[in-house]
Amino acid sequence: MKLLLDSNIVVPLTRGEIDRLSAKIRALLANEANEFIVSVASLWEIAVKTRIGKLAADIALADLPAYLAGLGYSLLHVDEHHALAELLDDPPTRDPFDRLLLAQCQVEGLHLVTIDRVLLGHPLAWRES
Repeated sequence: MKLLLDSNIVVPLTRGEIDRLSAKIRALLANEANEFIVSVASLWEIAVKTRIGKLAADIALADLPAYLAGLGYSLLHVDEHHALAELLDDPPTRDPFDRLLLAQCQVEGLHLVTIDRVLLGHPLAWRES
C-alpha cells in the first residue's frame, strides 16, 4: 500500500520516538510491503514550525531529506495538480498543510497516515483493515 505520512508521524520518527506512536502505526511502519512517502509540504511545515519556535528539531533541517531516504521513504514534491485539486471531501480543518496533504493523496492515489483526530475520519485517511 502507498502511504503518505503526516507531519505528526514524521516528527517522532526523526526524534527516534517511534514508541510514542500507537502499536497499530508502529506495525504499519514495520510492514515492508508498504511504500512510505513524505510530502515536501510536511518538510515545509516542520521547517516553519521549527523556525518560529513551535517545534524543536533533533535533526538539522537540511539533513531531513537524507535521513528520510535512509529510512527508505521517498519524497513527494508539490505540483500544480496538488495545489489546484478540488477535494471530493473537504477536511474539517482550516489548516492549509492538511488540505494539501489530502489533495496529494487524492491526486496520487495514496492514504494519509495521521494521528490527527480531525483527519482520522476523512475518506483519504489510512484505516486498519
